Amino acid sequence: MKPVGVIGAGSFGITVAQLLSENVDVLLFSRKAELVTHINNKHTHLGYHLSKKITAANDLKFICRSCDVIFLVVPSGAMRTTVQAMSNYLRPFHIIIHGTKGLDTSLIKDTDLEQGHFDIRQVCTMSEVIAQESTVLRIGCMAGPNLAREILNNLPAASVIASEFDEVIKTGKALLTSKRFTVFGSYDLKGAEISGSYKNIIALASGIVNGLGLGKNMEALLITRGLSEMIEYGTSMGLSGQAFFGAAGLGDLIATSTSEKSRNFAFGYRFAKGESTEDIIKSSPEVVEGVRTLKIIYFLAKYHQIPLPITNLLYKVIYENFDVIKAIDILMSIPNAPDVDFNIVR
Repeated sequence: MKPVGVIGAGSFGITVAQLLSENVDVLLFSRKAELVTHINNKHTHLGYHLSKKITAANDLKFICRSCDVIFLVVPSGAMRTTVQAMSNYLRPFHIIIHGTKGLDTSLIKDTDLEQGHFDIRQVCTMSEVIAQESTVLRIGCMAGPNLAREILNNLPAASVIASEFDEVIKTGKALLTSKRFTVFGSYDLKGAEISGSYKNIIALASGIVNGLGLGKNMEALLITRGLSEMIEYGTSMGLSGQAFFGAAGLGDLIATSTSEKSRNFAFGYRFAKGESTEDIIKSSPEVVEGVRTLKIIYFLAKYHQIPLPITNLLYKVIYENFDVIKAIDILMSIPNAPDVDFNIVR
């Protein structure tokens, strides 16, 4: 069997590589030559021992020509440039499965993004970026409650491979399934991508709630109301609400919104303790996708007039210095708010 490629050597990139190494040889891409040498000589990265079936490389051409299946695990802001760099070496026979939980706004000018002058047509999911920038047809995403540190510590977990193609789902299952890792399949690719992106916003809010010491009752309330907002947004965009109740939606929401190992939860917690957004982002070893996604969803909801009170108030707290206690008081006093409306799950 040919090796499987993994593009991205961050915490989740090496997590995917470790999972794959249970079943196949892996080529792991990093732009940093010194990191490639370190991984190949020491078989360690980020404090974790890596399988000797993982070989690091910094040559995209070599990886694309050596692998028929490639997992893309890069930050959302780098997805388009990464696929563009790979495009000359990708062919229609390739299968690409991404593990990125965010949205692409590279088609929007920075000034327009800051001022909210854009609409849904300029915001792309990662699968849309891959389709736009390459000849690859068989595209999927890896979603679900996949906290990297827990998986790297050999704790049991599961994931969802979502795609419009049976072959992508079957391939993802075969490559990733092991005694400690279960893989489900879904045909709702966009639903999995949107729920995986949106849950990061709720994780930010949950981190704030925990940082303020508001208790488990408030945490549970926030998560369930956050689920309701995810469904409201998804169905307003024409998606089936069912996608949000699976492992890629509710499962990922629970894990990310309750764990200190979640970088989005950690951001909210530190923010509640008085650190500034700029300082947290500068000191975070990896991209906090939720901060970026929050801005995108806020302006899209405003443009399309979708009622998302948690998202709206969280944006004002993080980007406009709105008082967080006052924001919570407003959330708690919203009149006649329904519980999660199962009637909108179509």
